[in-house]
Amino acid sequence: MTRTEMTRTQPRGVGAAGRMRDSARLFAALMAVVALVLTACGGSNDDDSSGEITIFAAASLQGSFDDLAKAFTDAEPDYRVAPIVYDGSQALAKQIVEGADVDVIAFANESSLEPVTEAGLSGKGDIFATNTLQIAVAPGNPKNIKTLADLAKPDTTTVLCAPEVPCGSASQKLLKTAGANVDPVSQETNVTSVVTRVANGEADAGLVYATDVAASDGKLEGVTPPNAEDAVNRYPIAVPDDAPSPEAGKAFRDFVLSEAGQKILRQYGFGPA
Repeated sequence: MTRTEMTRTQPRGVGAAGRMRDSARLFAALMAVVALVLTACGGSNDDDSSGEITIFAAASLQGSFDDLAKAFTDAEPDYRVAPIVYDGSQALAKQIVEGADVDVIAFANESSLEPVTEAGLSGKGDIFATNTLQIAVAPGNPKNIKTLADLAKPDTTTVLCAPEVPCGSASQKLLKTAGANVDPVSQETNVTSVVTRVANGEADAGLVYATDVAASDGKLEGVTPPNAEDAVNRYPIAVPDDAPSPEAGKAFRDFVLSEAGQKILRQYGFGPA
C-alpha cells in the first residue's frame, strides 16, 4: 500500500483528540442551557421580590399612605410602589372583584372588604387603624354649628357621603342615633369629594373623618359631635390571594402594621387598631 493510499484510508475525527473536542463542545452547550434556565428562574424571583407594588386605598388614606409609601421605599429600596389608586372603598372593591390586579388593599371599614372576601379573592385582613367622624365647617364656623341637629336647619346646606361607602354608612349611623333628619344637597362617592365641596364653599357643612379635617391645612374646622364614638371605622389591610407581587405586598402590609408605620398614621390623626 502506498503512502497516499494509507492517508486516504485513515478515519477522520474519530481519534482520542477528536472525541475530547466533541465532548467539550457538548458539555459547553449543556452548561449554556443550564445557565439560561437558572437565569430565567432567578429573574422570576427577582420580579416578585423587587416588583412594583400596586395599592388600592380608601380616599381618606391619601396623605398618610403617600407618606407610608415613601417611608417604606426609603427603608426597603429593593421595592417600588406604583402611584396609589385612591377612591371610595366600595368603588375599589368593585374593580377588584371585576379583575383588577392589586397587591395591597386598604379600606375604610370592614364591610367594604366583604365583596372581595366573598368572591374568594382575599382573607379578612388585619385592622391597622381607626377613625371617627367630625362635622367639617368653614374656618370660624360661620353658621355656629355645634351638633348634628344643626345640620337639619333650613338655612344650612350639608353634603354627605353616599350611604354605600364607609363614610356614608358611618354618617347615617351617627345621624340616626342623634335623631337628626338631614336632607343633604348631595351624596358623594368618597369622603374627599365632601371635603372639597365644603372647603370650596359649596356647602356649609359635611360629615368627614377627623383625619380629613386635620389634613385640610386650615381650610376646614372640625366639630366633634357628642356621639362620635358611636360610629368608629376600623380600617382593614389585606394582600389578595392572587396578588401579582405577593411577597412585596406582604412587606408593605407588615410595614403599615409596624411601629414605624403606626407612627405615621398617628401623625395623621388615625386611632390605634
